[in-house]
Amino acid sequence: MIAREWKGRCPKKHAEGFIKYLYKTGIKDTSKTEGFLGAQIFNREVNNKVEIKLITYWVDYDSIKTFAGEKIEKAKLYPKDAKYKVKPDYKVSHYKVEENYWI
Repeated sequence: MIAREWKGRCPKKHAEGFIKYLYKTGIKDTSKTEGFLGAQIFNREVNNKVEIKLITYWVDYDSIKTFAGEKIEKAKLYPKDAKYKVKPDYKVSHYKVEENYWI
């Protein structure tokens, strides 16, 4: 399993709206892609902004390429991100999941 991590920051007043928008865009798009296993969204306050982290889980790198294209390290951004004043990371990180244990 591969985890794909993306982060962005936005003003606190836009965080709730952006998270809802993230569900409608990033989560919806990924969940339609074969090889998608799931997702988690995290948020935390940092320097009077909210950092939002999206981690999606995939069967393999080929599944990620189906979603993101050949350059899988490039973030897939959406047109209305600017409405929420999001400062996105333009690169994503990928990790091989060595252990996946949930109680």
